Amino acid sequence: MKKKFGNLFIIPTPIGNINDITYRAIKTLKKIDYIASENYKNTLKLLNKFNIKKSIISFHQHNEIKNTKKIIKKIKKKKNIALVSDAGTPTINDPGYFLVKECYIKKIKVIPLPGACSIISALSASGIPSNKFCFEGFLPSKKIKRCKILKKLKYETRTLIFFESPHRIKNSLKNILKIFGKNRKITIAREITKFWESIKHNTIYNLFNKYKNNLLICKGEIVLVIEGHKIKKKKISKKIKKTLNFLKSELSLKKTAILTSKIHKINKNILYKYLIKKQNHDTN
Repeated sequence: MKKKFGNLFIIPTPIGNINDITYRAIKTLKKIDYIASENYKNTLKLLNKFNIKKSIISFHQHNEIKNTKKIIKKIKKKKNIALVSDAGTPTINDPGYFLVKECYIKKIKVIPLPGACSIISALSASGIPSNKFCFEGFLPSKKIKRCKILKKLKYETRTLIFFESPHRIKNSLKNILKIFGKNRKITIAREITKFWESIKHNTIYNLFNKYKNNLLICKGEIVLVIEGHKIKKKKISKKIKKTLNFLKSELSLKKTAILTSKIHKINKNILYKYLIKKQNHDTN
């Protein structure tokens, strides 16, 4: 079958250490026709390092929609185009979403390459559960909006990941401490893969005090990884057990659990599971 269009390649670039570029990324950059770049100077520096000469199309947040049309036209003319961001994996908190969406609408093939991503690198080294997580981008610069977002996320059980800037890190940590409490674990990963990389893991309270007292250098790109909210199981007290024993002689286990949960303000499912477990134990 004859090829109808060209392809869009999503190519991650190093976030600090130039050696983090993959062989596949270099090979692809040498073969494609154009590069859609968020930062012309950074991209040119990378291309020069590996002796790659390609035409670069400016592609940033201010011209993304306009230049998407230009890129789509070129791909329709069987030109292959690589999308690269300032650093790291394109479209992750960077321009590119609109272009990718348009490619699918126009039946153009999108080919993503694996590579550097500060979010995943920070998470992998955080010492905080990584099986479930959510990325929230940058926290708002204004205190009121920032606190509003943090309050909404206070009881999120998944690990939370944020970007933060050096001039806001102290204020953000202060707000996080006040809303999330002092004992939750947090990892602050700064300038990942660079010579002055720093990864600090501790409680929110301890790391806030280090930043507050300027014991850590507040500069460079910062990724915050915060432990999710832990749901505390309410213990079944002697008083609750007494109520359960009294009611179950007259009611079903389900109704006993429901009524007891209303009396003692405890989750009915916890009580029901307890009753089932006790019943199984008593019959064995």
